[in-house]
Amino acid sequence: MALNETILELLVRLHEENGSDLHITVGAKPAARVYGKIKRMEDLPVLTSEDTRGLAYSMVREEQRKRFENEKELDFGYEQEGLGRFRCNFYFQRGSVAMAIRALPLKIPTMEEILLPEVVRDKIFLPRGLILVTGPTGSGKTTSLAAMINKVNETVPEHIITLEDPIEFSHSHQKCLINQREIGEDSFSFGEAMRRVLREDPDIIMVGEMRDLETMSASITAAETGHLVFGTIHTINAPMSIERIIDVFPAEQQPMIRAQLANALEVVMSQTLLQRSDRPGRLAAFEVMLGVPAVRNLVRENKIYQIHSTMMTHGRIGMQTMDQCLRDYYIAGLITLDTALEKCHSPKEFRNLVSAREKEMEEGSDDRGSGSDTPEKGSSMGFVPQ
Repeated sequence: MALNETILELLVRLHEENGSDLHITVGAKPAARVYGKIKRMEDLPVLTSEDTRGLAYSMVREEQRKRFENEKELDFGYEQEGLGRFRCNFYFQRGSVAMAIRALPLKIPTMEEILLPEVVRDKIFLPRGLILVTGPTGSGKTTSLAAMINKVNETVPEHIITLEDPIEFSHSHQKCLINQREIGEDSFSFGEAMRRVLREDPDIIMVGEMRDLETMSASITAAETGHLVFGTIHTINAPMSIERIIDVFPAEQQPMIRAQLANALEVVMSQTLLQRSDRPGRLAAFEVMLGVPAVRNLVRENKIYQIHSTMMTHGRIGMQTMDQCLRDYYIAGLITLDTALEKCHSPKEFRNLVSAREKEMEEGSDDRGSGSDTPEKGSSMGFVPQ
C-alpha cells in the first residue's frame, strides 16, 4: 500500500501527538518520538524507498538535493507556518534515503519555564567570559541556549552573533541587534566563522557546537578578550567538559590552554532530559559548575578530578552536581527512583544524598545545601528537547 500522506501531514501529526522527532526510513512505518519513546504510526503503511525519497525531496531546493546526493548527508532548518521550525537531517542507509526531523517550538521558552538554575540566569549578563552548555544529543542544550539568548535580546542593547548548524530557533531584533549565521549557508565552517567574527563587532557570540581545536581556541580567546561567548559540547558532566577541551590540543599547548580556560570560564552547565512521574512530559536536570577561584585553580593545576568535590561543597553559591539535582527532583515527586538511578553518575552517592536530605526534612531543617532551584510537584513545565 502506497503512502498517501505528505510531509506536511506527517509534521502536523507529530505536532498533534506532542512528538519531539519524526523518523522516516525504508521498511518501517513513520514513527514519532513522544516523551522520549519511539511510537510508530500504526495506521500508515510501511515505507518504500520511493516513499522516503519523495518525502525528503519535497522539503528541499534543487541545490540542497544535489548536495545531499553528493555528500550523502544534509542538515538544514525547515519552517512551516503554524507549526514552527524543524531541524532536519537526511542520510542514506542501505542505499535508501532516511530522515530524522526534530520539532522546535513556535515560541522560545523562558529560562523560568525550563527551570534553568537561578545562578545561570544571572551569569548571562556578564560583560565577558565563557558559558558552556553540555550534555548528550537530545538533552535540550539548544533550547537552553535559545532561552538565554532571548532573555539577553529582550533586556540589554548589545550585538549578538550566533553560529549554528543549522539555525534552529529564529530570533528577532529586540533590544539587541542579532545576526544568525548558518554554517554551510552563510559560512563554510565554525572555524572559519570564528576567525572572522571578531571583525563583526559582536558583544555576545553563540557557537552552536565547539567541535574542533580551531573553534575551541577562537572561542576561548574571544572570551578572554572582552566578549561573552556561549557554546555547547557533547559531554555528560562539567569536569569532563573541561577535559574534553584541553585534550583537543597538542600536549605542548595544554598548559597554556589550561591557563586561558581558567581565566575565561564562568559557567559549565550540563543537562539531561528526564521522564516526569507527576504528569506526561519531560524536564531537564542540571549540573552547574561556576568559575570561582577554587575551580580556576584546579583547572590551572590540572586537578580536574577534584572539581566534583568542590561543586558539592559550594552549594550555597549555586553550584550543584547532577546527582544533587536528581535527588531534589525525586524528593519533590517529579521523577521516579528508577529514573533517578538511571541518570545519576553514582548510585551510591545518590542514595546517600537522598538519605541525608530525608534526615534533614525529618529534623525540620530548611537548609537546601545543593543550592538547586527545586520545583514544586505541580509546577508547569513545557520543556522541548534540543
